[in-house]
Amino acid sequence: MNEAFQKLSFTLVEKNSSREIVLPVRRMIIAGWTGRYADAMEAHISELEKLGVARPERTPMFYRVAASLLTNAQVIEVSGSASSGEVEFFVTRIEDNFWMGVASDHTDRKAEIYGVALSKQMCGKPVGKQLWRLDDVKDHWDQIQLRSYAINNKDKILYQDGTVAAMLPIEQLLEMFRSEDDQGGIGSGDFMMCGTLPAIGGVRGADTFLVEMIDPVLDRHMAHKYGIKALPVAG
Repeated sequence: MNEAFQKLSFTLVEKNSSREIVLPVRRMIIAGWTGRYADAMEAHISELEKLGVARPERTPMFYRVAASLLTNAQVIEVSGSASSGEVEFFVTRIEDNFWMGVASDHTDRKAEIYGVALSKQMCGKPVGKQLWRLDDVKDHWDQIQLRSYAINNKDKILYQDGTVAAMLPIEQLLEMFRSEDDQGGIGSGDFMMCGTLPAIGGVRGADTFLVEMIDPVLDRHMAHKYGIKALPVAG
C-alpha cells in the first residue's frame, strides 16, 4: 500500500468561487515527449541527441519520480549549476474531478546525458498553489497559455511562450497513461506533469524561474516564482 510522503496546500479556483484544500501526494509522474506534432517533436529529439541525450524508446514516455520532490517552496536546492526549469501544466484528481495547475519540471541537464529519468529525479518539482477545474477549460483548451521567465539579478527574460495546443490533448494523454499503469491511471493523490515548450534561445539556467498559466477566456492567471540555490559539488 502506497503512503503519502507529504501533504501540500492548494486553492481550488472555480468560475465563481474558491476554497482551500490540503492534498496528499501519493505518486509523481512526468509525461515526457508529449508533443502533438510529430515533425516538431522529431526536430527536438534530434537537437537533444546532438547534446548527448538518448532518443526516447517511444513517445510519450511516463517517468516516475519520488512524490517527495513535489514542492511549492519558494527556493529549491540543486547540485551545481547545470540545472534549469521548464514550464508545464500538471493534472491531479480530487474525488471524481480532474484539476490542473502550473509547475516547473526542474531538471539537471548534465545528468540528462546519462539518463532522462535520472535527471528528473535529481531536482525538486516546484508547483503553484492554485488549481483550476479541468471541466471549466475544456471548451477552450487549446487557448490556455504557458509562459516562463529566466531571471538573473534584475534581468527578466522570456524563456518559453506558447499554448497547451503544442502538447497532446489531455484526454488522450490521460488515457495513454491509464492503459499502461498498473494502478488504473491518475487517482487521488497522483500528480502528472504533461509536457513543455521549446526554450527561446536554448536551454540554460537562471537564478530565479517564473512559470505562468493564463486563461484568456475566463480572464485569469496563475503563477509560481522560485529561486535556485546551487550547492557546491565536491569531488
